[in-house]
Amino acid sequence: QVQLVESGGGLVQAGDSLRLSCAASGRTFSTYGMGWFRQAPGKEREFIGAIGRSGDITRYADSVKGRFTISRDNAKNMVYLQMNSLKFEDTAVYYCAGARGPSFGLSTADYAYWGQGTQVTVSS
Repeated sequence: QVQLVESGGGLVQAGDSLRLSCAASGRTFSTYGMGWFRQAPGKEREFIGAIGRSGDITRYADSVKGRFTISRDNAKNMVYLQMNSLKFEDTAVYYCAGARGPSFGLSTADYAYWGQGTQVTVSS
């Protein structure tokens, strides 16, 4: 079993930066990929990006490519989401998720473990 806890959310202005963290415990962290998703009110949970178990492969949604960066520290059981040039439309609850295997997918169904989420609000 895997437990995930996000932190780092908050209220920022458009153009600001924010870094989210996700602490993992349970199953050996370096054995599974990690993803970040977000969900705005009234919308479905959407894929933002993901990183493979070794940290050498990443993928991003077009909406955040060039602005968001995912990284992981397997020694600390942590994954991070660095968000730069934030926009009003980035406002959502952000979730980290543990993949079912060493790689990652783009769908929520590809992930077996979820954190509780952290709110990010960007004021325009």
